[in-house]
Amino acid sequence: MALYEHVFIVRPDVSPAQMETLLEETKTLIETNGGKTGKIEYWGLRNLSYRINKSRKGHYGLIDIDANGAVIDELERLQRLSEDVMRFMTLRVEEHTDQPSAILSKKDDRRPRRDFRS
Repeated sequence: MALYEHVFIVRPDVSPAQMETLLEETKTLIETNGGKTGKIEYWGLRNLSYRINKSRKGHYGLIDIDANGAVIDELERLQRLSEDVMRFMTLRVEEHTDQPSAILSKKDDRRPRRDFRS
């Protein structure tokens, strides 16, 4: 089995609770077809670089997958048919990390850090 990272963007009018449900349904789909999931991240409602279907924002999600090609094909087929999913991309990677993705670690670094020690 190979290692993959799957990122997808969902319409902005979907609620965060529905996005969490969509992530869980995707996890269930992968596991019922014989794959394994690693970390699952919800990146929140983010601005898009360009408009997709007249939308300027979208909910982003990331799933680390350990599965064969047939599982990935079925996942992509179902996301192509879904009206909520605007875009998706699956990348094959060499290894998965337990650390948060660059997007989540960047969110933590946005807050200014002040050191009042003198």
